[in-house]
Amino acid sequence: MTDTMTLSQRADALEEKMARDLDYIVVKSRLHSWAEGDMSSPGSVVPQLKANPNARVLMGDDPRLPAMPEKPTLIDFFKYRFGPSAHLLQSARHAVKNGLPEKMVLACLLHDIAGVGFIRGDHGYWGAQLVEPYVDAEVTWAIRAHQVLRFYADESVGYEYPEAYVTLFGADYETDPYIDEDYKRMKNHKWYMSGRMITVNDIYSFDPNVHVELEEFTDIIGRNFRQPSQGLGFDNSPVAHMWRAIIRPAKYL
Repeated sequence: MTDTMTLSQRADALEEKMARDLDYIVVKSRLHSWAEGDMSSPGSVVPQLKANPNARVLMGDDPRLPAMPEKPTLIDFFKYRFGPSAHLLQSARHAVKNGLPEKMVLACLLHDIAGVGFIRGDHGYWGAQLVEPYVDAEVTWAIRAHQVLRFYADESVGYEYPEAYVTLFGADYETDPYIDEDYKRMKNHKWYMSGRMITVNDIYSFDPNVHVELEEFTDIIGRNFRQPSQGLGFDNSPVAHMWRAIIRPAKYL
């Protein structure tokens, strides 16, 4: 490293040194590689391996991440894999204060887990799919719907288009056609208000001075989230592979 290197260059140099020291090569996620124009195909990795015969691509746990329990629970993912979750915790506490039923408190706690643990684009759809085998169908629907409903005001519950979105996307931003089509369907759905309640209790500008512990919701999770006995990612559910991808985000194949 040199004093003239950028922060990104320093990070890359440190990662390369770690790979040499630990005799493995960490391959960046496929999405990151696409953005950089590098598909991280075997052909692009093999030269690195030949330069260091003792090196191997990462096919197990990433030593840079905390170890996960053998049978990981939802709470374990919050502790060891999800990114900063203050927004989710504050939204869930807000839902409790507003007297929402437990399953809707859980929906508020989980509504953005795809964004903090997996992927940001279409996070409502991804998040709903992640939890679908383990929660009430209404919770799944509400998590999916909140991504759409947040773009549309509802005066009946005092919900306005978030000012933060004007800053983030610009005043002239228009939603994609599929969002508009889903909104037309969702606004007439029997669970419309459940999805809307997530947007009402969503903390778009969370208070950094308010600290909420995940333990406040342990009982709610226990009563409303069907934790598989084998552990998330190992229960042969249709979404197990997604949870495994969060456990080992740098796994080569």
